[in-house]
Amino acid sequence: MSAAQVVREFFEKVRSGKELEAVHGVMAERVLAHQVKSEKEVTVERSPADYAAHVREMMHIYGEFTLTVEQFLVQDDQVYVRWKQVGTHLGEIDGFVPTGKPIVEIASAVYRVEAGKIVEYWIQIDREGIRVQLEQNAKL
Repeated sequence: MSAAQVVREFFEKVRSGKELEAVHGVMAERVLAHQVKSEKEVTVERSPADYAAHVREMMHIYGEFTLTVEQFLVQDDQVYVRWKQVGTHLGEIDGFVPTGKPIVEIASAVYRVEAGKIVEYWIQIDREGIRVQLEQNAKL
């Protein structure tokens, strides 16, 4: 599979939460996940099982969410994806108790594919936008 096909399948099946068992076909056994959190870069190692657990946790917090890919660009072995995730605040997020109100996440990542599997990615999530939504929802 090409890098584009791997990442597209990853989003359609795994990141969406629709077919988590497909994670083994699109992610390497060791994936480096570079994340920006509070203006600091953090790199964690993820395995396919760990990533599936991460998506399950998101589903617990956001319920059944919709995931819309808004931009998808490919350059050689790297794929850039920007998406919008819309869910319902059903689980605690950063100390905010569930409100049952909609919550929107805007994020983007660059995925590097090697030998038909994702081996590394760099992700940025609009955490400030999520925090503002959580604060507003808590007041309603």
